Amino acid sequence: MGATRGPSVAGMISVAPDYVHIRKRLSSGERLSLPGVGFKWYDLHAEDREIPEAVRKEARDFVADHLPEITPAGELGFVILHRVGDAYLLLVCTWRNENELWETVYGKAEGAFGLLRFDETHKGTYCVWELGAVLHEQQAWIRYLFSARDDAARQAYLADLAPTALI
Repeated sequence: MGATRGPSVAGMISVAPDYVHIRKRLSSGERLSLPGVGFKWYDLHAEDREIPEAVRKEARDFVADHLPEITPAGELGFVILHRVGDAYLLLVCTWRNENELWETVYGKAEGAFGLLRFDETHKGTYCVWELGAVLHEQQAWIRYLFSARDDAARQAYLADLAPTALI
């Protein structure tokens, strides 16, 4: 059998010709334990553009203050605070329905964090850097699903953090 030829990819553009890709640092932070909810915490930023402690504190306080509208009690998940230039994305992710990852996205360019709404049918999800944390969390959740899923297993999940890495 010969090779199957698909449609021509000539002229397809998925990366702008002038785009310069950089590496970003993914690092875990202190767990965010709230009433009935356990979140792992990840910071993501360019090596030369760290996240100021004041912004990290603001983001953690924001999640705590807005918890009732983010998630019901009894969920496990993780948060990614991603510095994008001078702006920030705050991705709050929880595991639901046994094997689904749910996400609420907030942004901060000037002023306080606020909910980002998306009206498009086909929309962005995770960028290449955020996927580093998501991949680790997917594997950690699978380990949890195959566990006894008791208190010890929940604690083990929350302690299972992605290693600091350049992505």
